[in-house]
Amino acid sequence: MAGTLFNLSSNRRIVAGLLVNLLSSICIVFINKWIYVHYGFPNMTLTLVHFVVTWLGLYICNKMDIFSPKSLPIRRIVWLALSFCGFVAFTNLSLQNNSIGTYQLAKAMTTPVIILIQTTYYKKTFSTKIKLTLVPITLGVILNSYFDVRFNLLGMVFATLGVLVTSLYQVWVGAKQHELQVNSMQLLYYQAPLSSGFLLCVVPVFEPLTGDGGIFGPWSLPALMTVLFSGVVAFLVNLSIYWIIGNTSAVTYNMFGHFKFCITLIGGYLLFHDPLSLNQALGILCTLAGILSYTHFKLNEQEEGKSRLAQRP
Repeated sequence: MAGTLFNLSSNRRIVAGLLVNLLSSICIVFINKWIYVHYGFPNMTLTLVHFVVTWLGLYICNKMDIFSPKSLPIRRIVWLALSFCGFVAFTNLSLQNNSIGTYQLAKAMTTPVIILIQTTYYKKTFSTKIKLTLVPITLGVILNSYFDVRFNLLGMVFATLGVLVTSLYQVWVGAKQHELQVNSMQLLYYQAPLSSGFLLCVVPVFEPLTGDGGIFGPWSLPALMTVLFSGVVAFLVNLSIYWIIGNTSAVTYNMFGHFKFCITLIGGYLLFHDPLSLNQALGILCTLAGILSYTHFKLNEQEEGKSRLAQRP
């Protein structure tokens, strides 16, 4: 009975974490879009602000005794911090040098690459049923982006690097939490300022530091307040990402990412009357079918695992 209550409590926490990530992720998309359109704030600089605010948020949480930092050797998380910077830089370059459809199709390849990395280097096994759920999801992304897929050599290089580095980053987020025996807040408390420092070195390569559009540019008070608000929402996004991956897996987080993509498309159609073609509608249905199948098979695997443990003498 106690075990059942614990499992229910654990599942509720996971659902709560997913809901926080869903709401904050959708919110950050619209806030960022507003910032780009109305203020012209640069993309990578905004990401840098997000991570600085994330660290400040964690610092405040620490002072309020919400969590206790654990002393970690910086060398153990340097590659995690660098991979975050690479993931931001290469995905931005992919978006810059590819069409939206090609960019989305490349992002969908993150899930199979994560499975490949975890199978090859971490000796983690995935059932055939789980692997097959990637088929309708990939098909759904293709249907959504079919008319906007255009390939070019430079764009493909950046897209490939973006997928590889993003996959490594998400795998390492979960692996480091288990390896270092830390929770999401403890790990992010160290990674956020480290990534901010590395990102500050990368930003001048892609964006100006001063003048119009620069990190220290002449921004209006409304612009700065909106950017600060987006940083607070980004704090919830970053924390929930770490929490979800640490408590489930990088693959589950990616599956949830596909779900958020579908919700964003449906929300744009219902709330803003964005056009939604028949292909996109079919793509959404295929993607949702893959996600539901993955959830069903994953829950069955967990129940089978519990049954095997209960049958042991």
